[in-house]
Amino acid sequence: MKKILIIGSTCADIIIELEDHLPSSGEDVHVKSQRMSLGGCAHNVSDAVRHTGAPYILFSPVGTGIYGDFVRQQLSLKQAASPIPTPAMDNGCCYCFVERSGERSFVSYHGAEYRFEKEWFSLLNMNEIDTAYICGLEIEEPTGENIVSFLEENPQLRIFFAPGPRLVRIKKDLLSRIYALSPILHLNETEAMEASGRTSVPEAAGCLYEHTSNTVIITAGEKGCFYYDGKTSDTIPAFKVQQVDTIGAGDSHIGTVMGCLQLGASLPEAVRTANRIAAEVVGVSGALLPDETAADILRSNIIT
Repeated sequence: MKKILIIGSTCADIIIELEDHLPSSGEDVHVKSQRMSLGGCAHNVSDAVRHTGAPYILFSPVGTGIYGDFVRQQLSLKQAASPIPTPAMDNGCCYCFVERSGERSFVSYHGAEYRFEKEWFSLLNMNEIDTAYICGLEIEEPTGENIVSFLEENPQLRIFFAPGPRLVRIKKDLLSRIYALSPILHLNETEAMEASGRTSVPEAAGCLYEHTSNTVIITAGEKGCFYYDGKTSDTIPAFKVQQVDTIGAGDSHIGTVMGCLQLGASLPEAVRTANRIAAEVVGVSGALLPDETAADILRSNIIT
């Protein structure tokens, strides 16, 4: 079985739980708790893929400094080290503010984890890879063009693109080049509406499909997940859970979809399993599920 190449960032998430809400300018609020965890979109996605058992490569630069040391140590414990050499630049972090409602807001300090040098891609053995994941955050950085050029040089890859809320901030010419690669798009409802200018999920999916000619997957929280592949569309129901925070829910969803598809599941099966995993992520603090929890869910769904 070939591997999934996961291109993107790994950083330290500093999760700050607020007693109530985010402060307005000049306001003083209290913190309920804080902790540091391994995060970054690519890492969160890779952890979800790891849970499915599908083979993968985390292609993520890890810089220097206290956050780089933390990230490197944590990846080593998971035996998930990136093949990229250490850049001479501090690694960044993400401050994740969680309100009492469970809603989260991010303040990111971007460091080495968002820069991708062209020569690094020569470290990969393309004979063992057939799928690639990219995120919008890395693409909008100055070195984002290096990622797109690599994908253009390897048109055989099946590409999953999770642009997040940054889709409308990516340079139009660069976005057009990504669309020309026919990626599978994965967005949430708000992102899809903003990107398409449409007012309903099905309309947004149809509009985005016109750009890529490939499957569009749109998550909509408790309303489930909608997909459209150009012929078939459906909404896979969500699983109910007591929300703690929504950190990493989208990352865990696309990671599970990719892992399940890599193992031979159909798209509806993959989305249904991803809905269950993402619901469990929403029910815990932070972006990562304990291995035992993920294993129990996958055993009861399509992975045996």
